[in-house]
Amino acid sequence: MFTGIIEAAGSVVRIEREADNVHFTVASPISDDLKIDQSLAHDGVCLTVVAKADGTHTVTAIRETLNRTRLAEWTEGSEVNLERAMQAGARLDGHIVQGHVDTVGECVAVEEAGGSWYYTIRYDSEDLLVDKGSVCVNGVSLTVVEPDDDSFKVAIIPYTYAHTNFKNLRPGDRVNLEFDILGKYIARHMAAYRTKVRMPS
Repeated sequence: MFTGIIEAAGSVVRIEREADNVHFTVASPISDDLKIDQSLAHDGVCLTVVAKADGTHTVTAIRETLNRTRLAEWTEGSEVNLERAMQAGARLDGHIVQGHVDTVGECVAVEEAGGSWYYTIRYDSEDLLVDKGSVCVNGVSLTVVEPDDDSFKVAIIPYTYAHTNFKNLRPGDRVNLEFDILGKYIARHMAAYRTKVRMPS
């Protein structure tokens, strides 16, 4: 489990393909502190560290992960948001993030707002978003602003802008989205309830 509070930004330094799998080697300030088999969120995708050496670590993405996220779009030099799994007893500074991407959205607008930034994200999903609720964008825990049927905004403060890959995000770029697990459970139960009450007695 993660919290959506980014620890460090990494950079993809090598990409190797093996059958349907892709091995990504990432250089980062926390790579030397990692352990083999450790879970690490990369742009919000939970991946397992399979190797490490000299300030880098390597993770493997299988076909399912590549199909459901934007990892297949990474190239050498891509900047990646990194977060280690939450420790038991630690403060939950963001919100509950599983590292399981629900869908890929598209950044459609970036607005500068007197030292902060608003990003508009368009998505195609039935998952529940509420104003001032939580959403995870490229691994970053953020507050939903002005949601509608197929888009929402997030506000980025200068610290987040400087320490994540939001500073590189432009209209047309795609992003990994994970919706709030509590909202997803509520939406699922509501759907099941509506189906049940429609059934003839």
